[in-house]
Amino acid sequence: MKRSVSALVAGILFGFGLSVAQMVSPAKVLGFLDLAGNWDPSLALVMVGALLVSFAGYRFVRLRAAPLFESKFHLPTRTDIDRPLIGGAVLFGIGWGLVGLCPGPALAALAVGDPKIIGFVVAMVVGMALDRVYTRGTWFARPQAA
Repeated sequence: MKRSVSALVAGILFGFGLSVAQMVSPAKVLGFLDLAGNWDPSLALVMVGALLVSFAGYRFVRLRAAPLFESKFHLPTRTDIDRPLIGGAVLFGIGWGLVGLCPGPALAALAVGDPKIIGFVVAMVVGMALDRVYTRGTWFARPQAA
């Protein structure tokens, strides 16, 4: 229960931060990405702030033996760059550049009720499901071996 509540609080805080930073506004994001046109650099400050918080957070995490509500940390272990990683990054960048939304801000922006954002989230979920079928052969997550 503590895990679920902490995840909910973290998600609400994340969504609130995205809203305050205007990352849920496709027009704001596209203005940031338009380097050759009317560039809006304000989101660069948001990104720098996020990097600083992440840097400090990872330093703090490494000082602890385990998280508060888990038996161990689940940190990334892979360091290789492979084709799926590059392909995913390219698709993410294309989608972000075309629409001005990425998954986190899109979910936070659902609260606005904009049909375009709802359509984006539906397309994103369908794409995720199709990827799951393509890569794992099933719509549903299979149990992980211990």
